[in-house]
Amino acid sequence: MALEQRMIEPFEPAQIRASATGERIISYGTSSYGYDIRCADEFKIFTNINSAVVDPKRFDSSSFVDLRAAVCIIPPNSFALARTIEYFRIPRDVLTICLGKSTYARCGIIVNVTPLEPEWEGHVTLEFSNTTPLPAKVYANEGVAQILFLQSDETCETSYRDRDGKYQGQTGVTLPKP
Repeated sequence: MALEQRMIEPFEPAQIRASATGERIISYGTSSYGYDIRCADEFKIFTNINSAVVDPKRFDSSSFVDLRAAVCIIPPNSFALARTIEYFRIPRDVLTICLGKSTYARCGIIVNVTPLEPEWEGHVTLEFSNTTPLPAKVYANEGVAQILFLQSDETCETSYRDRDGKYQGQTGVTLPKP
């Protein structure tokens, strides 16, 4: 289904656990019942340098510092956004749930992604929370979370595309939209 419907691009049909040079990495690709997604090298790290108030209706983009790197170091008790390498096209009869990988969870790094609704498409914006009192690393081009696909017996009545969802077709790291 993933290949025929171009649900995931690029798509990795196997689970990859080592780089081309043989170095161990945090796995990505097809898993038993889901797909382990990768983090791209684009990050937005939360900063309090401007003493802004976080308001989802009037989000101030100066609350983030942009970083393009192979590794993102999230300050203690802080937050960063990133995006997936993979671009998703969710079929009308599928809903996804995303859960963080245990490798990160066991380090106090929580990955949060809202469900990908039927007929949503785009790069997934990833939210990383560093719950520890120490700086924490997130690795680009490696696995960060697992997408689980739930297929219904019938198609939904109203899809994300039908509603003209505000995050439809997003590329890059996308900030909150009112």
